[in-house]
Amino acid sequence: MWFFDALASGFQYPTEPARLQAFRMVFGTVLTLRFALAFGQGGWNRFTPGSLSTRLAEQRFGTARARLLAALYRPALIIRTLAATFLAAGLAPRVALVLVLAGAAMELLYLRSPNAVRYTLLTGGSLLLAGDLGTGLHLAGGSSTANTWAQCLMVLVTTDIYWNSAWQKLRSPQFRSGLYLAQWVHTYTQVQDQLPYRRQHAIPGLVRRRAGNLTTKDIRRWRAIAATAIALEIVLPPALLFPPTTPYAVTAGIGMHIAFTCLKPRQLITFSGLTTGTYLAFTT
Repeated sequence: MWFFDALASGFQYPTEPARLQAFRMVFGTVLTLRFALAFGQGGWNRFTPGSLSTRLAEQRFGTARARLLAALYRPALIIRTLAATFLAAGLAPRVALVLVLAGAAMELLYLRSPNAVRYTLLTGGSLLLAGDLGTGLHLAGGSSTANTWAQCLMVLVTTDIYWNSAWQKLRSPQFRSGLYLAQWVHTYTQVQDQLPYRRQHAIPGLVRRRAGNLTTKDIRRWRAIAATAIALEIVLPPALLFPPTTPYAVTAGIGMHIAFTCLKPRQLITFSGLTTGTYLAFTT
């Protein structure tokens, strides 16, 4: 298996630079979409005078630093979105990647649950270590050691994300029992018409009708789904690395992330897009 050969050789095992070059395009595209969405639903006006975000920033950083953050916020939104577009297109990719990572890191200053930001920084940091990011939309042919270290690091990052997520779910009796998912879908079914931004969720009507009533049968269904999600998160990394099972693992992983994203499309689009994009790094 190439991954262990690369480790044994001190990352001198040749891999295809095109793998991470393709991921660079995926990374740039996903972040362009994420950054563009950040302009909407009040994002552009986040730090206007008197807003809750401004007050919280003043309490956390002090008045002077909060004013500096507010002054830099809108220019940073524009610059990082343009940089993500440049990265996807392969125009000055390394400079563009640094700007994208800086723009993403800015969200650590005000988001309450920045898990997607941390994953963005981890995968983007791995990509930054690649020796050959390519230019334009061209993918290099052949093989070299230029991206071996970065590709191995990306595999480790995604494996850790999957296995840590599975561990957290295993430790949660409410998730393992199916009750968490059952309650989440039931609550959404009851309040969906009152939500200010209905497009934040995309749960099919069939699911809401058949499994959104908190009956014993519904909870059993969600228990099976929870067990499947945990099993997939454990199995996917080695299955992605093992060539005979790679196509099946890719299909299962994409299907799982589509289901995850239906729960919270805006919040999970980055995680799902980048995670499935890293599947490119598992083969060579």
